[in-house]
Amino acid sequence: MKFALIIAFVVWSSTQLSAQLQLEQIMKGPGFVGALPESPQWSVDGRYIYYTKKFPDSLQKSYFSYDLESGQTTLVDAATWQARWSWTPGAGRLNEIRIRDEKLECLNAQTKQIKSYPLFTDSFWNLQLQNKPQMVVFQQGQSLFLFDVQNGVVKQLMSYQKAPAPKPNQTALAEAELAFFESERKKQIQSTLFDEPQIKGLPFEPNAALQLDPTARYVLIKKEVEHDSKRTEVPHFIASDAHVYSEQSRAKVQNEEPSQSLYLHDLKSDTLVELDFSQLSQMGSSERGLFLHPVIFAKTKPLALMDIRSADNKDRWIVAINLQTQSIQELEHQHDSAWIGGPGISSWNMETGTLGWLKDAAVIYFQSEQSGFSHLYSMDISTKSKMALTSGSYEVHDVQLSKDSTAFYLSTNMLHPGTRNYYKLDLKTFQLKPLLSEQGAYEVQLSPDEKQLAYRFSTSTQPWELFTCSVKLLKAPIQLTHSTTEAFRAYNWQKPEVLSFKASDGVSVFARLYEPKSALKNGAAVLFVHGAGYLQNAHHYWSHYHREYMFHQMLLEKGYTVLDVDYRASEGYGRDYRTAIYRHMGGRDLEDFKDAKDFLVANYGINPSKVGIYGGSYGGFITLMALFTKPNEFACGAALRSVTDWAHYNHEYTTNILNTPAADPEAYRQSSPIYFAEGLQDPLLILHGMIDDNVQFQDVVRLNQRLIELGKKDWWMALYPVERHSFEYSSSWTDEYRRILELFETYLK
Repeated sequence: MKFALIIAFVVWSSTQLSAQLQLEQIMKGPGFVGALPESPQWSVDGRYIYYTKKFPDSLQKSYFSYDLESGQTTLVDAATWQARWSWTPGAGRLNEIRIRDEKLECLNAQTKQIKSYPLFTDSFWNLQLQNKPQMVVFQQGQSLFLFDVQNGVVKQLMSYQKAPAPKPNQTALAEAELAFFESERKKQIQSTLFDEPQIKGLPFEPNAALQLDPTARYVLIKKEVEHDSKRTEVPHFIASDAHVYSEQSRAKVQNEEPSQSLYLHDLKSDTLVELDFSQLSQMGSSERGLFLHPVIFAKTKPLALMDIRSADNKDRWIVAINLQTQSIQELEHQHDSAWIGGPGISSWNMETGTLGWLKDAAVIYFQSEQSGFSHLYSMDISTKSKMALTSGSYEVHDVQLSKDSTAFYLSTNMLHPGTRNYYKLDLKTFQLKPLLSEQGAYEVQLSPDEKQLAYRFSTSTQPWELFTCSVKLLKAPIQLTHSTTEAFRAYNWQKPEVLSFKASDGVSVFARLYEPKSALKNGAAVLFVHGAGYLQNAHHYWSHYHREYMFHQMLLEKGYTVLDVDYRASEGYGRDYRTAIYRHMGGRDLEDFKDAKDFLVANYGINPSKVGIYGGSYGGFITLMALFTKPNEFACGAALRSVTDWAHYNHEYTTNILNTPAADPEAYRQSSPIYFAEGLQDPLLILHGMIDDNVQFQDVVRLNQRLIELGKKDWWMALYPVERHSFEYSSSWTDEYRRILELFETYLK
C-alpha cells in the first residue's frame, strides 16, 4: 500500500533534535517510547475495534474502543470491557455464546439482544456447538450438559468417573436401616444440579476436556499419563513481612515423556472403545508416548480430524477418525530427525496449529515443512492427493480461511525474511494477492464480515500503531493511535541496516547493523544475541527488544559498531536453519557469532581484539559459551538471565533440541556452559533476577560456585532480588545496563 506510511507516520520535520540519549531515559521502556496499542479485536457486529494499552505508571491495562461509524475512540471502564462481545476468528457461532458471571449468555447478532440463563456456578467451561443451531454443550468437572437455548432447558448427558471397586454385598442390618429411616434413604439419592445423571465408569481418572460430536452421539475422552516430577522452589527474599517465602514453579527436565490415549464413547449403544493408533507409520513400539491434540469434527459425517505427535516430537500424524466404526485413517505422516516445528505447526504440547476442513468431511488443509519452509497444503481425504497452496523460500504465518471457504488470508515473509506482509490467497486462481505490503510488519485482524482490516504496523524506527482500512483498499487507512512520546519523537533514530553475510559453512546469516558515523567510529564492536533461540530480530519492524534497540543507538553515539545477529535456530529462515542446533546448543549458533566478528573485522574496520558480546536468556547462554569455549575470541561479555545447565531448564523446550538426559547425556554435556567454565579467561559480567521462575536463580548460583572453586578472576555477578525473567522495574533495567555499558567502556575502548 503506497499510502500506508503517509497515514501511518507524519514525516518528521527538519527541526528534529539531536539530543544525546540518557540511560535512565531509555530504560524506562514504555515510559520513554509510549504506551503502544496491544491485542486489537473486533466486536461481534464489526462496528467496534477494541484494544488495550499499558501505561507506565498504571498497575493495570487501559481499555479502548474505536467506533467505525462515528470515528470516535472511547476509554472504556473495566466493567464495560468485561461485558464486551469480541470476535474470535474461526469460532463461528461460538462468538455469540459465552459463560460469564455464573450465567450462560446468548447474543442475537441481528437484534443485539442478550438472553441470560443462570447456571448457579461459574465452573462451567468448554463450550461446544451442535448441528442444531439452538443446542449448546458445556462441561462441568467431567460431566457434559446439553442446553437448548430456544427453550432454556438443560439436560445432563453423561458424567464420567473412574469405575469404583466392587462393593461388598449389602448386609441385612444395612437393609433394615434403609427400611426404617427415611434420612438414610435420602443419603443414597445422589443430588445433582440438573437431572439425575448417567454415570459412566472409566478405567482411569478423567481429568481433561471432553469433546462431543455435533450430533450429540459420540464423546471423545482423553486419558493423560504424566510421570511424577518434583517442582522447583523460587525463594522470595524481599517480602512485606520481612520473611523469606518460596513459590512453587516448573519442574526440571524429565527422563520420561508424558503420554495420552483416547477413548470413544458411543452414547447410543453405550460402548466404550480405546482408539488404536499402533498402526501409524513408523510408530514402532506400542508403548511409544503420544500427544493428542483436540479433534475437529466434520458436520455432515461422523468424522473427526486430529493432529497426533510422538512424545519425543519427531513424528507428526494427521488422521481422520471414523466415529461410527472407531477406525483410524492416516492422512499425513511427517518425520523430522531433529524435531517437528515451524510456523503454523504447533509443538507437541501446544494447541493444534493450522489444520481444518476446507470442504467438510472431504478436503483438509494444514501446514508442513515438507519443502524446507512452512507452507500451506490441501488434501482430498478419499484419494490422499496433496496440493501445495503456497511455495517458495519463505514462511507462511497466521492462516485464516474465509467464511465461504474460497480464500485464505495469511501473512508471509516472502518479500524479505525480515518483513511480515498480508495477503489473500484465491482458491480458484491460486493467486496470492498482496493486501498490505510496505516494508515493516503487519499484525492483522479480519473483521467478522471480512470487509475491513484492523492491524498493527511498525517499522524498524517507528513503534507499533493501530490502523483500519477496507479489504478492497478503497480509501487510505485510518490511523487510530498516535502513541509515541514527544521525547521519543525528538530523537533522530538511526535505521539499522538489515544485511546478510556468509557463515563459515556457506549459509547466509541475516543481521541488523548499527554503524556509527565515521568521525565517531572507535574500532570497537558489540555483538547482540537475542533470546528464545527460535525468535527473529534482524528485521524491518519494531523490535521486541526495544530497550536494547535504544541502547544500541546509545552505543552508536559512543562510536561502537553493533551487529544484532539472527544466528542459527532463529525464526524466519526455514527448517534447516531452525534445527541446526539439534543436540548441540552453543555449537553452530555460536559459530555464527565467530563468523559475524570476522565479517565486521574484514568489512567495517573493526579491531579483532575489541569485540564484545552480550545477550539475555538464550543470548546469555550463548555469551557464556562464547567466553568459556572460545577464550580470547571476544574481549568481554555480559550474560543476562542465562541458562547454565540445560538439565535444569524446562522439559518442553529442552527435550525437543537435546532429547532427554538419560537418552542423550552427551547432548546435555556439550551444550551446557557449566561444563566448560574452566575455559573462562576474559572479563565476564553475570546479571540475574532472583525470583526468575523461567531460568531460575539456581542456574547462576551453581555457576557462581563453580567459578569460585576454579579460582577464576575478572568475573562479576549483579543480582536483582525483586525481578523475574523479564524485568519490571526501570531502576533494575538502568542498573543492569549501566553495568553492561561500563564493561564495554572498560574493556573495548
